[in-house]
Amino acid sequence: MKRTVFISIVGRPNVGKSTLMNCILGEKVAIVSNKPQTTRNCIHGIFTRGEDQFVFFDTPGIHQPKNRLGEYMVSAAKVGMQQGDVVMLVADVTKPVTKTEENVIKYLKQSKTPSVLVLNKIDTCNREQIAAAIAAYAALHEFDAVVPVSARSGNHVDEVIDELSKFLNESEWFFPEDEVTDQPMRQYASEIIREKLLRALDREVPHGIAVVIEDYTEDGNLTSIRAEIICEKATHKRIIIGKNGDVLKKIGTYAREELEKVTGTKVYLNLWVKVKDNWRDSEGLVRNFGYDKKDLEEDKDDDADLDDEV
Repeated sequence: MKRTVFISIVGRPNVGKSTLMNCILGEKVAIVSNKPQTTRNCIHGIFTRGEDQFVFFDTPGIHQPKNRLGEYMVSAAKVGMQQGDVVMLVADVTKPVTKTEENVIKYLKQSKTPSVLVLNKIDTCNREQIAAAIAAYAALHEFDAVVPVSARSGNHVDEVIDELSKFLNESEWFFPEDEVTDQPMRQYASEIIREKLLRALDREVPHGIAVVIEDYTEDGNLTSIRAEIICEKATHKRIIIGKNGDVLKKIGTYAREELEKVTGTKVYLNLWVKVKDNWRDSEGLVRNFGYDKKDLEEDKDDDADLDDEV
């Protein structure tokens, strides 16, 4: 008897949502970095165990939007939350409850959606802090389960799956057994390049970067990719390229090496850097770069407010 459950992963930026999903899947599906707002789209991850299939929606971190791109990301998080049979709220165990978590809990109460609270980063604190965090959330909502974990080390992550398995429904699978994501390779390539940019650049530059795949061609044992890196200022372009092109070469090398592992082919990666002033606040450019609200199947009757008032 096959069973399926859809799980929405929600929470603030940098609480470890993508790291947790990658840990569960045993493969890297969502990019990760130490910078906030790394995830911009809702990414599907698929974990199949025996007769059971768990489909995860890794949503963007919920934050106070400051531009059109931010508005799209918060909308994507809201839609992703609505699509799950279960909402998995991921929170940093070392941080106090914020307006973001309170708004998610308000949605859970209104919708009566089953919920699992995952308190991440237990490797950075002691038992007293963990107990205090559990008590703080218990005072706000009766979650169906609370699981303290370390997504980075994998400690107690299996317990998350055990708790989620209680919500499985008898159903045919929606994805093949060996599939771990439904992301097209063009999108995955774009995300890998953006991840390397996030890791290589100063804190202020990455938020204004988009990566657009202009050409993706597979020919036998060779994959050719032409990508445009979009930034907001000429000064940012110079930083991305670096002296004598050193920074861009390093980014290209790291991205190519990872893409070769994923595709199993040689990868020819051609990177270009272009400036589009304040593109994050241009509805047309945000949409052209793949962040289109029209693609989000949002429930217009749901007035859940997820914006973080920070």
